[in-house]
Amino acid sequence: MDYISTRGASPTLDFEAVTLAGLAGDGGLYVPSVWPRLDRAEIAALAGLDYVDTAVAVMRPFVGGAIGDDELKALCAQAYGRFAHAGVTPLVQLDRRHWLLELFHGPTLAFKDVALQLLGLLFERFLSRRDTHLTVIGATSGDTGSAAIDALAGRAKVDIFMLHPHGRVSDVQRRQMTTVLAPNVHNIAIEGSFDDAQAMVKAMFARPDFAGRFALSAVNSINWARLMAQIVYYFYAAVRLGAPDRPVAFAVPTGNFGDVFAGYVAARMGLPVARLIVATNVNDILHRALSTGDYAAGPVTPTATPSMDIQVSSNFERLLHDLDAAAVPGQMAAFAANRAMRLTDAQLTGARPLFSSARIDADEMSLAMRWASERAGQVIDPHSAIALAAARAADLPGDVPVVTLATAHPAKFRDAVERATGIRPSLPARVGKLFEREERFSLLPNDLDAVIAHIAARATPAHGTSA
Repeated sequence: MDYISTRGASPTLDFEAVTLAGLAGDGGLYVPSVWPRLDRAEIAALAGLDYVDTAVAVMRPFVGGAIGDDELKALCAQAYGRFAHAGVTPLVQLDRRHWLLELFHGPTLAFKDVALQLLGLLFERFLSRRDTHLTVIGATSGDTGSAAIDALAGRAKVDIFMLHPHGRVSDVQRRQMTTVLAPNVHNIAIEGSFDDAQAMVKAMFARPDFAGRFALSAVNSINWARLMAQIVYYFYAAVRLGAPDRPVAFAVPTGNFGDVFAGYVAARMGLPVARLIVATNVNDILHRALSTGDYAAGPVTPTATPSMDIQVSSNFERLLHDLDAAAVPGQMAAFAANRAMRLTDAQLTGARPLFSSARIDADEMSLAMRWASERAGQVIDPHSAIALAAARAADLPGDVPVVTLATAHPAKFRDAVERATGIRPSLPARVGKLFEREERFSLLPNDLDAVIAHIAARATPAHGTSA
């Protein structure tokens, strides 16, 4: 499998190289040169498989021979062996047509574990045969950071520097990052928003002297391998609800567009997806873009769903490329200059058959949490509630099951859950005494040069032992 940049000016890479690279040198995101397809018989055959074997079947075409089936299965078994539920991503029924897909049974209680536990093992596998030290740079609105740190802490030949917006993540999210004291883990709190942190990460990759000296890589969903691993649970859920003979809709709490783009890829691979419901909070750039074609960033409004407090959705570029590749370089240049651009007619009309969107405010979110608790006996986190509210409002045929992606354990957002439901969820025992551990992080200004200097003073060069 070959991978190309959405902006067309970076070299074609294979799976191993694209995993280690993360972001393309031209500022674009890597995508497969062609979408693999599974036929009806191959999709039907997934119904009898466990999660690990499903993962191997779905990811095999993307790996393209870089890893054999037996080794890929062993890596998946190791990654998902750390999950607290034997089903890895189990389905829970809410009522006649609504389901939750629980994606929070990994070690850091969020859906990011599904991909990042595997990505950490892929990094280790590929680096073991190279004389290279990798410096992983990431930005997090809450959950990516803790999942990436858990996956990479203590691993050889890799350092991780994770940027988060100071004061804009929950206390549990912050402590899951800052209490990991492994020597290769470096937490940086930025005096700004997630969008500021994400922009810094992209800018670092665009500086050849810095990116080349430290062999930068990414763990955000700009890294294709991470997004690839998220495709699996769409197939896993759909076949349990009747695919390929029955179409299934998915409602996805959406910030950076990676999770819902994985659903789009599943549809491109042949999974009968009736609808992908893009659920945003009041930071609704994606809702506006899909509804009217207006992709214009405004100020970020802090909410009870911090992982969705985003106005620049990086993975949206992958969808725009797939629908009208020729337009993307100009659109991204316009957005960089003006923080606004328009979707083309081809992009708008291409997205509408599969995508719908909804903007859910705080009251609607709270009502969804109360409905889940009182009517279905399920305590859900605020992000999952945003998606559930959108799912319940969606205009779909009555015989189409609707799966809401439950992306985080409710205990990660205890205060918001308690305000809405009167129930204060407890952290699972496997998290340990999180609030008794020492924290360690650096607070830096919202300044790219200051952050680069901080990292350069602590990172290991690609082919050296000290900065």
